[in-house]
Amino acid sequence: MILNLFPSIWTSWVAVVCTGLVSIGVYMVYSKRRSSNVITPVSVNYFFTRKCNKECGFCFHTEKSSHVASQEDMKRGLRLLKDAGMRKINFAGGEPFLYPNKLAMLCRFCKEDLGLESVSIITNGTKVDEKWMKKNGRWLDVLGVSCDSFNEDTNIAIGRGTGNNVKQLFKIRDWCRELGIKFKLNTVVCIYNWEEDMVDKIQELDLFRWKVFQVLYVEGENNAEDKDVALNKRKRNAKKLLISDEQYKVFCGKHQHLSAFVPEPNSVMASSYLLLDEYLCFLDKGSGVEKQSRSILEVGVQSALSEIHWDQEEFTKRGGVYDWTKDVVEEKSEGACGSGDGKLSCWTGTDYDKKLKVEENKAHNIKETSIEEEKLNNQKPICTRNLQDITLEEYAAFYESLSTNRD
Repeated sequence: MILNLFPSIWTSWVAVVCTGLVSIGVYMVYSKRRSSNVITPVSVNYFFTRKCNKECGFCFHTEKSSHVASQEDMKRGLRLLKDAGMRKINFAGGEPFLYPNKLAMLCRFCKEDLGLESVSIITNGTKVDEKWMKKNGRWLDVLGVSCDSFNEDTNIAIGRGTGNNVKQLFKIRDWCRELGIKFKLNTVVCIYNWEEDMVDKIQELDLFRWKVFQVLYVEGENNAEDKDVALNKRKRNAKKLLISDEQYKVFCGKHQHLSAFVPEPNSVMASSYLLLDEYLCFLDKGSGVEKQSRSILEVGVQSALSEIHWDQEEFTKRGGVYDWTKDVVEEKSEGACGSGDGKLSCWTGTDYDKKLKVEENKAHNIKETSIEEEKLNNQKPICTRNLQDITLEEYAAFYESLSTNRD
């Protein structure tokens, strides 16, 4: 009698085990699908200060706050971003060079401790000096300077003018060349400069990249009335600086033949930048009304990202990922780049295309191997296969067959 019961007991035991496997498998499949919704903050723009020494009329990140996070909070936030997949950090403001020591600390931490591929800074250039560059340039891959005109009267009208903008620009270019740092320019096209021809100066600067933006209007940042601006210089009114799409196209038409030229009209710029403010909250300025997430220090990176809209597709389309690691700087030696004076002026670019091809080949080989393994795996009995490789449809069919056999 016991022997007669054994097949029934065995069948029930197998059913229990397989039902457990089905449950685990379903959980893993759904977990895998949920993980596909994870957002990777590849490149982050960290506005760690709103304080600035200029009064650009179109500024969309104005001095509404004097807050600067503690060094501990900054490092903790940056490490959270790195763990979430950040590969590049860009420090901006405000004017980041108003805090030279803090800026140096951030660059070094991101490069040495976090090992980021790229560390960059966007500055108005007025506070950049040779001493800081020589001391801290080793941790910097890209330095971008905001320059809206090569005409000082125009710069004054915009709010940038000091009388020596152009001269300072070429000094910074030379320091970057000596240290192998990629040098780029950011230009905002507005009512004061849309007719300007910058071709000669841009060619003379020999830039790595020249980002050309259309002036952006953001409610809550640069939409103040003139009377309010007069009472509070921290407020901005960008309405009088706005241009039409056609005016922006006129400016682009004059300069689009330049190799460094990268145009970004409002339709491209909106929501394609991942912005982090002084409280380590993500900002969404794309809709014309600024939105703020909770701090990543409080809720983590993924929860904060879910509270704003970051257009990852547009980020990719506009070339958000590029050759952003600094050039290799080598000491001069006899018979190489000079007379062996030991100066750090011999520098070469990274072979980005070659590296990219190698990675593509690796990915192709992995893909081919995976396809063959998948074919073999699918031929195995379901109880012996990798759980994550079994589809929900296969689980359902297997479970139904068990139910049928038990009946």
